[in-house]
Amino acid sequence: METAEHEDSRYEAVRSRDARFDGAFFFAVRTTGIYCRPSCPAVTPRRHNVRFFATAAAAQRSGFRACRRCRPDAVPGSADWNVRADVVGRAMRLIGDGVVDREGVAGLAGRLGYSPRQVQRQLTAELGAGPVALARAQRAHTARVLLQTTALPVTEIAFASGFASVRQFNDTIKAVYAATPSTLRAAAPASRRAATPSAGIPLRLAHRGPYLAGPVFDLLQREAVAGVEEVSGTPGRRVYRRTLRLPHGTGIVAVDERPGTPRPGAGGWLDARLHLTDLRDLTTSVQRLRRLFDLDSDPYAVDERLGADPRLAPLVAARPGLRSPGTADPDELAVRSLVGRREAERLVQRYGKRLDAPCGSLTHLFPEPAVLAEAEPHGTAGALTAALADGVVRLDPGADREDAARALLAVPGLDARTAAVVRTRALGDPDVAPPGLTVPDTWRPWRSYALNHLRAAGELEQHP
Repeated sequence: METAEHEDSRYEAVRSRDARFDGAFFFAVRTTGIYCRPSCPAVTPRRHNVRFFATAAAAQRSGFRACRRCRPDAVPGSADWNVRADVVGRAMRLIGDGVVDREGVAGLAGRLGYSPRQVQRQLTAELGAGPVALARAQRAHTARVLLQTTALPVTEIAFASGFASVRQFNDTIKAVYAATPSTLRAAAPASRRAATPSAGIPLRLAHRGPYLAGPVFDLLQREAVAGVEEVSGTPGRRVYRRTLRLPHGTGIVAVDERPGTPRPGAGGWLDARLHLTDLRDLTTSVQRLRRLFDLDSDPYAVDERLGADPRLAPLVAARPGLRSPGTADPDELAVRSLVGRREAERLVQRYGKRLDAPCGSLTHLFPEPAVLAEAEPHGTAGALTAALADGVVRLDPGADREDAARALLAVPGLDARTAAVVRTRALGDPDVAPPGLTVPDTWRPWRSYALNHLRAAGELEQHP
């Protein structure tokens, strides 16, 4: 339960329209029935009319509809879900990946090692909404994106967003946005809509605070595996493209290095375009891109903590918003971290599945662990791919980081340095220090970011 002091501090954030807290909490106004992000530009409501919620789903569950002005459902996710390793954090990462839509609450609970009742109780107690409500809020957001960025028929959008029926879709859109699907579609400029799915879905991948894109694209360019990835253009204007293996089909994504122009201090976005063979994969693919580009990080919290360290202070000041990139495919990242880029390219050409419709230099999906384990079962790579295929090593968004680290180190021949890279990139752990390197405890819980600052400054070698 929130204390009065905590709620007062949140109200101050609302009154000052502080964008640093967008996504960290939401506020609703009793007299209007609307919920907003803290930075909403509307007139600040009176304190006694305000309620606070940990998630958009909790506000919707209490009967509030999304503000049409600040679009609170479009804010970056809470950075807590990246940092936290407990069941709530793991559950939120899995829900974001679409597990509830694909496997139901029972599937979510099974992945977490809890009963459905326990998961429901823990999420509701802390977030004000259970897994079904959280997934429903996510489906509504996906539907709004499709309505406003494509010309698809409403019926197709309903099922692509994960709704079981058109009626459920209509009722949810009305409850969340106080509008019909047609009204939502009409509110977006027609120029932003893709004429057909083959034209791709244009997206703005939002982030909070400053975002230093250059080092992220530098890393992706150094690591790019031919056939699966490519980086084109010149620094500052590069485009990263890659293939995606998704639950219902495949995809190709292009992400621009140059972000849009946000309001000062309000964060911004990366422009992207998704080509999907099955639109039901939209939510999952977006979440995987967010993890790859570390878009749900809180740069204010990271920079404040690391900027207080004498060694890091000048580095943080020189590179505000430096991120810790993740991956779009954890199993792929684990294999690539072990074997290196050149060997990864050989594996792609020999065992990767060829796209039905190649796009330029993008021709293949990275081979699945089961395929590699059967084709080349020997050595450390064979042991790792077998462990991934059998589920002995789990790297999905809901994996327990400590369990995964122990399982990685149990793979014959896999060293601690590779395990640390996998934990940082595949599991999105913000607080990893490589073996043999002593770093101050004051850098916790952001040691992964601290080390990226040292790498960017040339004081530490880059990841292999």
